[in-house]
Amino acid sequence: MAHVSDLIATDIEQYLKNHEHKSLLRFITCGSVDDGKSTLIGRLLYESKMLFEDQLAAVEADSKKFGTQGDQIDFALLVDGLAAEREQGITIDVAYRFFSTDKRKFIVADTPGHEQYTRNMVTGASTADAAILMVDARKGILTQTRRHSYLVTLLGIRHIVVAINKMDLVGYAEGTFRKIVDDYREFAARIGIEDITFIPMSAFKGDNIIAPSENMPWYHGTTLMGYLETIEVDDQRMQRAPFRLPVQWVNRPNLDFRGFAGTIAGGTVQVGDRIRVQPSGKESRVARIVTMDGDLPRAVAGQSITLTLEDEIDISRGDLISTADAPAEVADQFEVTLVWMHDEALLPGRPYLMKVGTRTVTATVTTIKHQVNVNTLEHVAARKLELNGIAECNLGLDRPIAFDPYAINRDAGGFILIDRLTNNTVGAGLINFALRRAHNIHIQHVDVDKAARSRIKAQKSCMLWFTGLSGAGKSSIANLVEKKLHAMGHHTYLLDGDNVRHGLNKDLGFTDTDRVENIRRVAEVAKLMVDAGLIVITAFISPFRSERQMARGLVEDGEFIEVFVDTPLEVAEQRDVKGLYKKARRGELKNFTGIDSPYEAPEDAELRLDTTRLSLEAAADEVIAALQARGIINA
Repeated sequence: MAHVSDLIATDIEQYLKNHEHKSLLRFITCGSVDDGKSTLIGRLLYESKMLFEDQLAAVEADSKKFGTQGDQIDFALLVDGLAAEREQGITIDVAYRFFSTDKRKFIVADTPGHEQYTRNMVTGASTADAAILMVDARKGILTQTRRHSYLVTLLGIRHIVVAINKMDLVGYAEGTFRKIVDDYREFAARIGIEDITFIPMSAFKGDNIIAPSENMPWYHGTTLMGYLETIEVDDQRMQRAPFRLPVQWVNRPNLDFRGFAGTIAGGTVQVGDRIRVQPSGKESRVARIVTMDGDLPRAVAGQSITLTLEDEIDISRGDLISTADAPAEVADQFEVTLVWMHDEALLPGRPYLMKVGTRTVTATVTTIKHQVNVNTLEHVAARKLELNGIAECNLGLDRPIAFDPYAINRDAGGFILIDRLTNNTVGAGLINFALRRAHNIHIQHVDVDKAARSRIKAQKSCMLWFTGLSGAGKSSIANLVEKKLHAMGHHTYLLDGDNVRHGLNKDLGFTDTDRVENIRRVAEVAKLMVDAGLIVITAFISPFRSERQMARGLVEDGEFIEVFVDTPLEVAEQRDVKGLYKKARRGELKNFTGIDSPYEAPEDAELRLDTTRLSLEAAADEVIAALQARGIINA
């Protein structure tokens, strides 16, 4: 099977030319922990003669130190390179390896089986054409096996091999193999997997990897390598799709050249083709297709190019260039399938950064429609999404984007969610379709704007956001500030936490999910009041930095003033005007901030009021002085 050829010695250029034109198969190994994924890849590298002598010597030495196979080579060490992986004997990160045979080239992604690292499995699967799902013959079908199967299906991988490994440890029993096949077929039928190949094997011993095993004469199917070398890969599929070019960079090396660079995500493009820029909708024609090696008359999916256009159009990074006769859809609300990948749960209403193609926007999960139980496949109601949860959700964005459903184009329909504060990737998702309301609702132009409304009131509008523990004095100070502003002739409105919960938010409780939604609604109302030209004052605990950052992002720079009413917990508890701390300490009041629910203090508040040294009057005067210093009101 190894690509050993006389051409290597006699005509290296011809050998390289032959090698260049082989087809390429991308595949992953997945499954539960310790099913033998890394060992299998190590075996494939070994058998394809893709190891240098020094690599082989190193792995033989490492096998004695870290290996789990006694005196024999531990093939898993060829892939598991991280120190933590070797110490624990598990795969943590995705490891990509290249190997080839006489018939085909391969890139394999070794993905982790541990539930904690499911995010890395999704990363590896996102570009794969086939999946090898490993099953330990001793353990059968496990929860992680089902989860990875479901994810593979979601991601559109059409070729699946169920490799029933470690047959040597069950005496190569045919009955064990048949039972696992039956169990998996039952599950696969419920998630719509049709193209499945079952192979009994031993990655460690090499049974049915390269050659048929003498230990399993009852098996008459293909070997794993035979399958990988012969499955059909539709390399031309994306070239038949409509043209899509996510703009990665505006190429402006001099005054005479302005091009739009990126990798073609679908279709083909020729000089003279009419294109549409989205989401703006502007149209033009392709003037040139520029590459480092010169201009091309035509380019196809997968190529990195720079387009120049006949017309001067405003195009920036994140825009999508489509063919004019089959453009992408544009919307700002979607139904999506979401895989949550973070220890901290997803809370509907909390804003995240969404990266789709080359564009980054702010996204909020508005509704979790249902969560999928990967064991039973039943749809379960959920108010939040925990680590490794898979759910159908409605997603709202702060601006429209151009997209294709994931089933049509992976690049234009796949996305990740990023935490705004930590910049960690917390979720991955697939766009199913745009919600109808996203197409039916449009922004209505109005002639009287925020500036005009503020001007007539002789003030600048802003959002004064008071935050702090219960009993800190937020409402008292906010009330006094509004009283002083009113006496000065300014137009204000006070949104108090308790008052709002009697009306707008009367349906919300005090769980983390409800607190997020509480602040989201208040922030949206406050935004409208800022647009009305008012000085809007909010007095809410607002315990999470993420939601306060969301509120800040709704208004323009300089319009959000965070006022941290800084009162230590022990002082607030001593005051306990409403008797709430006593109830919380007795266990009569659940999810109380500071006791059994966290408070994330501001790190960079515009104004900090230390109520242990300031009176209410003095604190209010500091707020008024801050407004005057910022030009919100006249001094």
